[in-house]
Amino acid sequence: MRPESRTCALCRVSACHAQSAVPASVPRVIGAAGFHTSAPAANKQDFYQVLGVPRSATQKDIKKAYYQLAKKYHPDTNKDDPQAKEKFAQLAEAYEVLSDEVKRKQYDTYGTAGFDPGQAGAGAGSQQFWRGGSSELFRKIFGEFSGSRFGDMNSIFDQPQEYIMELTFNQAAKGVNKEISVNIEDSCQRCDGKGNEPGTKLQHCHYCNGTGMETINTGPFVMRSTCRRCGGRGSVMTTPCLSCRGTGQTKQRRTVMVPVPAGVEDGQTVRMPVGKKEIFITFRVQRSPVFRRDGADIHSDLHISIGQAILGGTARAQGLYETINVTIPAGSQGDQRICLSGKGIPRVNSYGYGDHYIHIKIRVPKNLTDRQRALLMSYAEDETDVEGTVNGVTNTTAGETTS
Repeated sequence: MRPESRTCALCRVSACHAQSAVPASVPRVIGAAGFHTSAPAANKQDFYQVLGVPRSATQKDIKKAYYQLAKKYHPDTNKDDPQAKEKFAQLAEAYEVLSDEVKRKQYDTYGTAGFDPGQAGAGAGSQQFWRGGSSELFRKIFGEFSGSRFGDMNSIFDQPQEYIMELTFNQAAKGVNKEISVNIEDSCQRCDGKGNEPGTKLQHCHYCNGTGMETINTGPFVMRSTCRRCGGRGSVMTTPCLSCRGTGQTKQRRTVMVPVPAGVEDGQTVRMPVGKKEIFITFRVQRSPVFRRDGADIHSDLHISIGQAILGGTARAQGLYETINVTIPAGSQGDQRICLSGKGIPRVNSYGYGDHYIHIKIRVPKNLTDRQRALLMSYAEDETDVEGTVNGVTNTTAGETTS
């Protein structure tokens, strides 16, 4: 027959009165989960004070506070501080309780007494509130039950990677598929993503008896949660992969193809999924010796002769997509521009294309043949709207002469 377990109303110690009635000659065996005192619980620091948050803090505030403090006091980053490990364990235990709404409510009601390991009930699959060290709790919180070392802080607080891609003007305007080398996390090539060393097998989890779930008795509450040892898989690896340390993922240098959309601008950033993560790519667009950009519109200059400007004609201009034959109207001026509708850059967040504006630039010759000079002198003598003088012409509209 199993002796009845009674609980003292003052100290909440299981079977505290029954113990005094047992004769000294009778051997007593007390299970680790069957007897405890409440003194250690009374000495524990308040979990809210450990994380430095008020009792009204939201889950977001609690998580943020823990992340900052865990990174600060992590043993791997404070090897010279002997108190860092103890502080880190306190942070992990406080976060384990306060991050769970059920446990937090129980803690607010009963304090740390409800979480003393001695309160854990016996039975198949039942465990204490926390039997592992701070490192195991740290892996539980961040989902790292793979058997890898918990000191890989870079993988936990990793930020999205940013890359710079150089583009020519035409590549940015028309779009292009361009390769870029990135560091990504992908399935480990040594273990094929399984996590355990090739040739070894997974071990049956004795914490949950292979079910992946465990029962936790804490005071008046009975909870079933994912097994803290195996993370719900029902098995644990005893020999992690030497390459990925049990994660099943390794950082690898890969060359990926980036589909650059047509119309991207200098300094524009796009997000692209690569493997299980995302990267940010910022484009740096080179200047064009021919075109100037204004949104989806482009501008270029077209140099024409005096004869083309006066008499009109055609000229060949470089377009974004092809060479264009431009019609020069007679009497074109130096500040005139010609609009080629729809010959610009595609609109990224809209439909259609911008326009191509060609600016007329009249090219004035510096050296003339005798015949050209004679013709221009004859033309200048016939001009009637000249203000001032013309070199070499004796008659002007102002009636002045010049040599």
